[in-house]
Amino acid sequence: MRWSRWPALAAAVLLALLPAPALAQAHPSRGWTGTWATAQHASYDPGTSEVSVRIPVHVSASGTSVRIRLTNGFTTDPLTIGHATIGRRAGGADVVAPRRLAFGGKDEVTIPAGEQAASDPARLAVPAGGDLVVSLYFPGRLTHISQHWYGLQAVYWTPDGGGDHAADRAGDAFSVTDSTFPFLTGVDVRGGPARGAVVALGDSITDGAASTANANRRWPDHLAARLAECTTPAGVLNAGISGNQVTAGVDGNPSALDRLDQDVLSQPGARAVIVAEGVNDLIRETATADRLIDGLTEIARRAHERGLRAIGATIVPYHGYGDHWTEAKEAERAKVNAFVRDSGGVFDAVADFDRAVRDPDDPTRYDADFDSGDHLHPNDTGLKALADSIGLSTLGAAAGCPAARVRLTPYRPELRPGQGTDVTATVTATGPSAITNLRSRLDLPPGWTAHTLTPGSRTLEPAESTTVTWTVTPPTDATWGTRQIGVTSSFRQGGRVRHTTDGVDATVVPVPTGVRAPYLTVSTAPDAQYAQNGGQFAIWAEGQDLAGWKDEKAAVYLPGGAPASSSVTARVVSQTGSGPAAKSGIAVADDLTDPGKGGYAVLTMSAQYGVEFMTDSDGDGRLDTWAGGGASYHPAWLRLTRDGTTCTAYASTDGTHWQQVGTADVPSSSSGTEDAGLIASAVNLNYPGATVRSVFDHFTVS
Repeated sequence: MRWSRWPALAAAVLLALLPAPALAQAHPSRGWTGTWATAQHASYDPGTSEVSVRIPVHVSASGTSVRIRLTNGFTTDPLTIGHATIGRRAGGADVVAPRRLAFGGKDEVTIPAGEQAASDPARLAVPAGGDLVVSLYFPGRLTHISQHWYGLQAVYWTPDGGGDHAADRAGDAFSVTDSTFPFLTGVDVRGGPARGAVVALGDSITDGAASTANANRRWPDHLAARLAECTTPAGVLNAGISGNQVTAGVDGNPSALDRLDQDVLSQPGARAVIVAEGVNDLIRETATADRLIDGLTEIARRAHERGLRAIGATIVPYHGYGDHWTEAKEAERAKVNAFVRDSGGVFDAVADFDRAVRDPDDPTRYDADFDSGDHLHPNDTGLKALADSIGLSTLGAAAGCPAARVRLTPYRPELRPGQGTDVTATVTATGPSAITNLRSRLDLPPGWTAHTLTPGSRTLEPAESTTVTWTVTPPTDATWGTRQIGVTSSFRQGGRVRHTTDGVDATVVPVPTGVRAPYLTVSTAPDAQYAQNGGQFAIWAEGQDLAGWKDEKAAVYLPGGAPASSSVTARVVSQTGSGPAAKSGIAVADDLTDPGKGGYAVLTMSAQYGVEFMTDSDGDGRLDTWAGGGASYHPAWLRLTRDGTTCTAYASTDGTHWQQVGTADVPSSSSGTEDAGLIASAVNLNYPGATVRSVFDHFTVS
């Protein structure tokens, strides 16, 4: 083929294989805006062949056309993609009408080591704040994966040898999951209202560490939601890498200075960068405050040279994060923050992350409402507070933004069925002029009621706030679990009606009521309590140990419920309170009321040790074998199957795909039937008086 005969195709292929900086500059007038991004930074050998992957992405800006950008940047071998599609997510790994993605008009593209490829445009209505799914098929042996390893998002793979399923609507073929983003580094849109994007350059706090997985609660996600309410919105691109530093890079985690061109300055439509880095430099003592200030200054200078605004974020407190905090390091943090707040024009604006989340009584520490528990990373609410500290008008990437912001408190309310709990909305005027005709409406799950206690002000001057409080009551038969409570505040701004919204996760918690027949309760731990709500069960239990020298637990059980050939299944919805070894799960036993009779198996999820399969395999009444481990997660599906005296344990995250934990021989009664039950133990030997509250549903014996 001669290039002179095929100029359009030649240009398309050339664009598809351009390195990243050239890719962004090749056609600046075409109007592409980044709507989603991640910073690739490492690679590994997956040891698989003929596989497909399905990557869900939560986009920020809307559009009518879409393209993807792929990277092979951290490898030494070329990468071949045989088939790629994109579509609206239907849930899980399911996709609504996947659209073919071509590269220079072809399905297949080979990306040389160290380079990127951009797909041709595809027509697709992309909603702001919606979920898309990118599917990629890799023919032959997949020798390496270039990745962003901390995705906080389930990514779906076919098993080894699974073949090409990129065009499938159903996600049944994608039975393997992990949480790293492979190869995909960006999704861009055009044809929508956004005229630019904001890039968040950061470390694990920007990456979303400690936020709820699969929930899009990183601070860039919250910022994107705020910008989506503007008349002219903007995309938000997350360039956070956990463990990242401004000045020092390591293999698989280049410094912010080294990756600035790739991850920030070359992003399509980038108008501003928020620099939220530095805490790792100070914690690891790889940079003094002066050196860190020099690095931040260079980032801002290079951003300005490319026409981007540079917003400096102050460094969050971390007193209590292991033994990393010292008074000397605190003095260095204060010096850097003083520079960011008054940089003499180095930064165009400040996002005061430190002030947003610190404890007003001890500024070296987090406010308890915002602390994830490790004293370095904010929780979901703290991440929202970081996003709230950013002045939208300072970004230069959006216009016509709402001049008020509403926030609900408590941040994580717990409500009891049939009982009222106060919820307060605080509305703050954030614009340069007053807002009028302010009204706030609470949005509740069906059957819930709310009574207004305070009406709030209807006019707010700039920086003024007002509150509205409701008493919220779930129905007496409300299902236990988490529901969303939302608030919408409307007001007049510049002659038109505007809106601002917020929401919190409200958890309906059980209260002790006992259980109903045919279920019974038994406890070898002190002060146990129980509750039942239809097919839901709750256990409050103390107990010093569940293995070894002492068996102390509480149980809701079916006597003789598990015959010689049977399966006991339950879902552990949540476990709160107590220490790291607390356990909740299921058990089969010769006699749950008398552990000394021996012969039982226990399968639990613990706070620290993950899945634990513990059995009394010799019938002496003591748990003496163990299998399991891994990360702790909730909800957790657990299953024990009996085949005579052989007991096999399984665990699952979704109740569909099960992984075997272990198998053991467990002595049985002469009749062959065993008690089957739900169990909980605080395992509070080192936490005297601690109690665990465990909530279960889907308890079945078949």
